[in-house]
Amino acid sequence: QVQLVESGGGLVQAGGSLRLSCAASGLVFSDYAMGWFRQAPGKDREFVAGISYSGEMTDFGNFVEGRFTISRDNAYSSVYLQMNSLKPEDTAVYYCNGKTTPPDVRDYWGQGTQVTVSS
Repeated sequence: QVQLVESGGGLVQAGGSLRLSCAASGLVFSDYAMGWFRQAPGKDREFVAGISYSGEMTDFGNFVEGRFTISRDNAYSSVYLQMNSLKPEDTAVYYCNGKTTPPDVRDYWGQGTQVTVSS
């Protein structure tokens, strides 16, 4: 079965860094554009970063402001989110997402990993 498993979340002080990982199984990883989303308490889930099938293109939410980097390693069926200069407002549950393009649309989500940034 398809499974996306995030790891690397935790508690970090403002200005610090975390590297999130998402390991995929049960799918052909290179067929999936991958992304990270987050949901903070009391807020809607929002787009953080996305990366194309072979990593040629990346995209980031407006709030990222150059602080984050997304990467993938298709050989290891993994996608990563390097987060630097973290702010308290980055506190959220971060979710890994993988999806294919139409017409064969598939969309999978991980269970999430908590990122907490203290002041």
